[in-house]
Amino acid sequence: MQEIGIIMNGVTGRMGTNQHLIRSILALREEGGVELPSGERVMPNPLLVGRNERKLRALSDEYGVDRWTADPNLESCLDGDDEIYFDSQVTPRRPDAVLKAIEAGKDVYCEKPLASDLDTAIEVARVAERSDVKHGIVQDKLWLPGLMKLGRLIDQGFFGEILSVRIEFGYWVFTGHGQPAQRPSWNYRAEDGGGIIDDMFSHWSYVLENLFGRVESVSCLGKTHIPRRVDEQGEEYEATADDAAYAIMELEGDIVAQLNSSWTVRVNRDDLLEVQVDGTKGSAVAGLRECKTQHHANTPKPVWNPDTPTEHDFTEDWETVPDNQEFENAFKQQWVKFIRHVVADEPFPWDFRAGAKGVQLTEASHQAWDEQRRVTVDDLQI
Repeated sequence: MQEIGIIMNGVTGRMGTNQHLIRSILALREEGGVELPSGERVMPNPLLVGRNERKLRALSDEYGVDRWTADPNLESCLDGDDEIYFDSQVTPRRPDAVLKAIEAGKDVYCEKPLASDLDTAIEVARVAERSDVKHGIVQDKLWLPGLMKLGRLIDQGFFGEILSVRIEFGYWVFTGHGQPAQRPSWNYRAEDGGGIIDDMFSHWSYVLENLFGRVESVSCLGKTHIPRRVDEQGEEYEATADDAAYAIMELEGDIVAQLNSSWTVRVNRDDLLEVQVDGTKGSAVAGLRECKTQHHANTPKPVWNPDTPTEHDFTEDWETVPDNQEFENAFKQQWVKFIRHVVADEPFPWDFRAGAKGVQLTEASHQAWDEQRRVTVDDLQI
């Protein structure tokens, strides 16, 4: 069986450990590797890289990964024979590491966002496109079962003309006062690359573009609703990054998208993420795994009358979309596609150009917030 070496930098973080190492690479190893179009299989062989030797050793011991190194400069890693460099570090460290990997001739796959600012993201994308390496950006939400069902409805013309999209995302992240926060403290420090706009709007960029159309303009208001939080050492600190953002985006095809993203909201919906699509022939609401629809012919005809109780149960008017297939972990599915892209040269459209588009929307949203105006999002030139 063929092996493919994968340098996994930043894998000691929450996302790197859980989604990329355990649920993707180690899961693929347990399955006997990635099947290629020829029927042959290729086995991913991870090399764990990070800045914390203790955490790396613990991961190695717990999961039986023999190869690891605490080499923050990457020299010893990039000089080896591993074909793929993967980066899930905090965003400010990513561009320099990715550029080193490209220079070393490694195929590169990395978490989003590609960079903290658009100029840097464009430069990284340009260097990648001018090189001979293959490059890809994580866009995991495209493989969420709920959004895949939504895509199926779009492909089958269920909605007719799509009018609007509404995205509700978020949950209450504890401040650390009284009980520990469930997200790392750097998420709430702008100087460390934190903020919900930087964290989530790269996701909204590819979700909107892949399902509905390119974002053409954005209006956005960010807020730091909770000014002080407690870090992992029990020390109180000033939260300098936005913990909530409220945006309206205009998409090609005259579609309007409304997006609420918040770490300061208590959930009263079916899931932490909910996407509602309304069209002339029908509507749908998708969560992480489920999707339900209401066709035009089955739409009730409510009459506004606040003086009498509403006896109609509107939730009963929706029909569940069946699975019709088995759904794998979203991160794992994209890892399979990237490995097949590297080894078998299969198409992989989610490249660094797509990653730069996510940074472009993030930056435009910050500009709209800062300048209190609607900002046009031009077609990105690399």
